[in-house]
Amino acid sequence: MGRIAEIGDLDATGQADLVRRGEVSPLELVDEAIGRIERLNPALNAVIHQHFERARAQALGNLPDGVFRGVPFLLKDLGGGNLKGDPIHWGTRFLRDAGYRSPTTSYLVEKFLQAGLVIVGRTNVPELGAWTTTEPEAYGPTRNPWDQTRSSGGSSGGAAAAVAAGLVPFAHASDGGGSIRIPASECGLVGLKPTRGRISLGPDVGEVWQGLACEFAETRTVRDAAALLDVVAGTMPGDPYAAAPPARPYRGEVGAPSDRLRIGLLTGLKTVNIQSDCVTAVESAGRLLTSLGHHVEISHPAALEAPELAVGMLAVIAASQARAIEQFSAAIGRTISAEDMDCDNWAVIEMGRKVSATDYLAGVEALHRYSRKVAAWWAEGFDLLMTPTIPEPPPPLGELVPDSREPLKGFQRSGGLVAFTMPFNVTGQPAISLPLHWTPEGLPVGVQLVAAIGREDLLIRVASQLEQAQPWIDRQPPLHA
Repeated sequence: MGRIAEIGDLDATGQADLVRRGEVSPLELVDEAIGRIERLNPALNAVIHQHFERARAQALGNLPDGVFRGVPFLLKDLGGGNLKGDPIHWGTRFLRDAGYRSPTTSYLVEKFLQAGLVIVGRTNVPELGAWTTTEPEAYGPTRNPWDQTRSSGGSSGGAAAAVAAGLVPFAHASDGGGSIRIPASECGLVGLKPTRGRISLGPDVGEVWQGLACEFAETRTVRDAAALLDVVAGTMPGDPYAAAPPARPYRGEVGAPSDRLRIGLLTGLKTVNIQSDCVTAVESAGRLLTSLGHHVEISHPAALEAPELAVGMLAVIAASQARAIEQFSAAIGRTISAEDMDCDNWAVIEMGRKVSATDYLAGVEALHRYSRKVAAWWAEGFDLLMTPTIPEPPPPLGELVPDSREPLKGFQRSGGLVAFTMPFNVTGQPAISLPLHWTPEGLPVGVQLVAAIGREDLLIRVASQLEQAQPWIDRQPPLHA
């Protein structure tokens, strides 16, 4: 067991290499992951559905000879993680109590399976995936392995906590306003949000939240992010968006030399209170990039403080959530009511029911105007923008939970954490959070890099440089397998 446990500490690429060489079997990897989940999940509450016997059978079967053959993996409890016949509850009591199961398998999950990944379970999410903390009434809070009194972020908080604690080497995640990057920042991981259209959301939907949402993963290393992106990227028939394919596989960008880049540094916005640890993280990363030969200067798109973002976003998200409740009501055969949900989600849904068709289109137009203004900064000759991922270290559990005594306070608190992430869901640009700083108390603080549309290659190349210059793979939280 000791040798296998050490193998379990490898990233997914390392584990897959051992399987390929015949030094370890898929079943050994899966059994070790199951053991870790059984030991640590009671403290973490990261994995809410366990599929252990199926995973063992899958590992013993004729696994596809993909890049990650035999590597254990977790799916997120939201729609992009649909696997036909599996329970999937979106963090809600009403789907949990109805025993709802997915009627379809997403293209993304099909690609995960074709890569040889073995699905061992499903991770916790906030109700409807709507908040920046994972504390749903349906399943209770996921705890941060760096400090169990702290949030692991949202909406991919269960995935991030599981990866950070070493339950699996990487896990499925999604991002509609920062839901990959925020948990990556709070749990000390690599969180890549791809370009809009890079990964298909089909076949059930073409877009989510008017194109704000995308799918991918939480990883420990840049090379895992690159290799997994190679596996799952690509437009499927009927997709409403398409991202131009890269010039070469993303794995080829890991460790590749980089030209001298012009990088803008953003440490503050007039509308956001940024804690000192987050400023320090960005300033330190800026000095590191300079030492690597890049040109770093204080600059950012002025449009990041434009009002179009809030105006358009609220109309689009509220209307989309209201529509989702109509679909879920039809799926379970009864009308979902306020008693079925947390108070803030219900308030947003009621807002959405009041959004007219013309209001919705006005919101979309506002987001498009905003996107053009933000993207213009890259056209001025900048290659990357560097910002804090979030404006504070991981907040305490309970701070962001909806409270019926103060309606929408939790919603507004969550909104304050997406100041640096949500803009790039709106523009569709790729962005990555890297674990480059820890507070004196030992809490991780992420730094975000943003590239122009379609330039994941540039993000991966520079992220790999930073990872080599300031490695984080050996940093482990107090709660770790």
